[in-house]
Amino acid sequence: MSKRRNLILISTRSAAQLAAGVARELDVPVTEMITRTFADGEIFHAFPRDIAGHDLIIIANTPDDTSHQELIDLIAGARYWNALSVNVVIPYLGYSTMERAKPESGEIPKGITRTRQIFRARPDYVAFLDLHSESVMHAHTGEVRTRHLWTERVAAEKIRQLNVENCVLVSPDYGFSKRVARLAGLLGCPHTAANKDRYDVDQTIVGQLSGAVRGRNAIICDDMIRTGGSMLQTVDRCYQAGAVGVMVMATHLVLAGGARERFVEKGISCIIGADTYPGRENDGLLQIYSVAPVIAEELIRYFRL
Repeated sequence: MSKRRNLILISTRSAAQLAAGVARELDVPVTEMITRTFADGEIFHAFPRDIAGHDLIIIANTPDDTSHQELIDLIAGARYWNALSVNVVIPYLGYSTMERAKPESGEIPKGITRTRQIFRARPDYVAFLDLHSESVMHAHTGEVRTRHLWTERVAAEKIRQLNVENCVLVSPDYGFSKRVARLAGLLGCPHTAANKDRYDVDQTIVGQLSGAVRGRNAIICDDMIRTGGSMLQTVDRCYQAGAVGVMVMATHLVLAGGARERFVEKGISCIIGADTYPGRENDGLLQIYSVAPVIAEELIRYFRL
């Protein structure tokens, strides 16, 4: 407990609910930052207690530009006020699908450039959950310890709780199939993959699917649902291949641009996902599991609590 007394756990505003779950798992309090917004839109932050000589943990999602800047401010502020160490857990990393630029395109690979901004604020340790690509972890000069946390265990527990019988897991593309295979191994069920090709920013084509789904309940798995385009195409491919029912699952439920409505129109009655993206809670459509145990276990291991 002496080590835990040296911890100070804070969060960005968008990650407050998840940080509370992590705090319960660790049996430490959440220290709420003092914040105010000035008339011109500028944001005031202050640490409500002395952080000098303490190990600071920051739970921070970056779903928008404001949240990204808030995280950088908190890291820089912790350095300014002499925290012993600054340790960051990012459950959802914005721009994570933009980790590379096409040759001669002039586009900015913001997955790399934004993550590099975080590293340049000089945290000691940064952990990410279910990244779209691990390449963003290497956008530093070797001075930051990084960690990629996978959430298959808690995802598998959620699927078991839903009592889905005779299921098969489906990856929308071969690139994600290794992770789907790991989840299928935990559940003791078969898995297969479709063939996806991206031809524009939010546009994909999903090819044919194997007959492994015939007569089974398919659960289509991905790291993220943004607009749901490739997922919805894979739903069609599952039914064409003989699936008797289809559910969808992703860690990060962005669900932008009317995605929820499109899934309902397609006949999907259950979307399984984590609480990594702000504001996602159980309702008639969403079945949410928490990644707080995964984060807490990693912090216990890292700090040797």
